[in-house]
Amino acid sequence: MGAYADNHRDILGHAMVKPNAKETVKPAGTKRAKETVNPPKVTKQKSIKDRAAKRKTHNKKGNTQPVKQIATIPMAKSAKTTKKKPAKHDKTQNNRSTESKKVKHKTKLSKSFYQAELQRLQLELVKMQEWVKHAGLKVVVIFEGRDAAGKGGVIKRIAECLNPRGCRIVALGKPTDREKTQWYFQRYVSQLPAAGEIVLFDRSWYNRAGVERVMDFCTHSEYTEFMRTCPEFEHMLQRSGIILVKYWFSVSDKEQERRFQDRINDPTKHWKLSPMDLEARARWVEYSKAKDDMFAMTDTSNSPWYVVDADYKKRARLNCISHLLSLIPYEEVPYQPIILPKRQGAIHYRRPPKDTQRMVPDQY
Repeated sequence: MGAYADNHRDILGHAMVKPNAKETVKPAGTKRAKETVNPPKVTKQKSIKDRAAKRKTHNKKGNTQPVKQIATIPMAKSAKTTKKKPAKHDKTQNNRSTESKKVKHKTKLSKSFYQAELQRLQLELVKMQEWVKHAGLKVVVIFEGRDAAGKGGVIKRIAECLNPRGCRIVALGKPTDREKTQWYFQRYVSQLPAAGEIVLFDRSWYNRAGVERVMDFCTHSEYTEFMRTCPEFEHMLQRSGIILVKYWFSVSDKEQERRFQDRINDPTKHWKLSPMDLEARARWVEYSKAKDDMFAMTDTSNSPWYVVDADYKKRARLNCISHLLSLIPYEEVPYQPIILPKRQGAIHYRRPPKDTQRMVPDQY
């Protein structure tokens, strides 16, 4: 699937600023310039001199720094200087505004800040899960996006701090021959949460709108039927009490290529690259069109898509977790203090020596 925000970024143009009319006036100081000066201006210049002289006298009395007298004639240099500055200044300002937006996103979060903020958000996730269990809520979170967009990284940070008995990760493979004959949503329905559970879908039923359409794994009629019934299916889930949240992780072409190269160079990440991933990379535009069509049909007011700018992993993780917490209303469940009971005394029991057991050798 294609990243919606990848190919739809705003482009700031740099318009040339025309010099001001005042800047094109011939330099003062010439005979003609003196003749064209109006009497009111001369009077104004004299009044300025008088005020400057008064300030100077006042400064002497008050032991303050003297104020320099305002120049009235040397306009040639100032006009020449100001003639170049506006265009240069405006261009610089435009460049700065553009660069600041890029730098704002390119600036890496410090490791200490990221770890502290992640720990704070994970604590809130624990509170949220306790409330989901306490209130009997049912939560489904869908993570979609291109390959190497960072979906798995966010899911890992969400799930690693939660009780696995109440939080499940669902990442279904390709359907079996039997599942291909079933109602398309059937194998996903069996994975939906019960009361008090959270289910995180690492890809979901939206495979039909993306990979199955682009790779011709489904017929055109099957695709159109899915697009027509998907909003109805999701509305039905919501009416049954399920809280449904959908995220699309948007990654740029260059960043995806960089991450693919990283996977190629790292033997521990080879498993993350499959022939299907490489084929999807080659069909970037087709996936982009499929994603746009998917948004047009399934981005509804009841079940909207939320796009995560995923070019910077750490920022994407924090943004996504923070946003998820804002969508699920939860309250802090009062913590019941735990008191450890006293250990039973070792009466009539003797622990067997280690040499009678098969111990794992000490290698470290």
